[in-house]
Amino acid sequence: MPDFSEAERKLGYVFSDKKLLETCFTHASYAAEHGCESNERLEFLGDAVLGFLVADALYAAGGEDEGEMTAMRIRCVSAPPLAAAVRAAGLDGFLRAEGNAGEKAVSSLFEALVAGIYLDGGLDAARAFVRAKLPLAADKTPNYKGDLQEWLQARGFSAPRYETVRREGEAHAPRFTVRALGADLSAEGEGKSLRAAQKDAARALLARLRADGGTQ
Repeated sequence: MPDFSEAERKLGYVFSDKKLLETCFTHASYAAEHGCESNERLEFLGDAVLGFLVADALYAAGGEDEGEMTAMRIRCVSAPPLAAAVRAAGLDGFLRAEGNAGEKAVSSLFEALVAGIYLDGGLDAARAFVRAKLPLAADKTPNYKGDLQEWLQARGFSAPRYETVRREGEAHAPRFTVRALGADLSAEGEGKSLRAAQKDAARALLARLRADGGTQ
């Protein structure tokens, strides 16, 4: 069996099942030539596990709009960022493939590794790998309410207040309008939920405060 100890170092995870680790790095082209198992089944499972972990991260980050979170999840798990993550970690050099491995083979390796780590060490181990290796859009989601509060308190103002202005639409598709108030100024925002409207109002008020009083 090949020595994948350096691959484990780059992964940040040590497999108990070394055969499973070997399978993670075995492309179908290599498996067909050498009569061993490929990582295609792992790729299938990893796709589902990765989708869940990214969705969980986006939800935990406070995403409110279902459509926006869905679009962000799709972007995160698409081939380009997965292949980039594999190459950034230096893991593509361990992929066993006949000929030059294409972009699909490299991106699929990430999914196979997610599945392998999940099967070997559980969901928390897979989550730690994904969070360490894959830059998630959720990590870059602005925290407008937190930023607004910090901006105000840093200048001696009270914490912002939020007032619900109105609720419109049907029960299954409401639309909220909220007013954010702070430093004797106010701004309104809208959203499909009260929390989303508050975030939008905080964004608008923060932009107004910065325009009036600088960005520092």
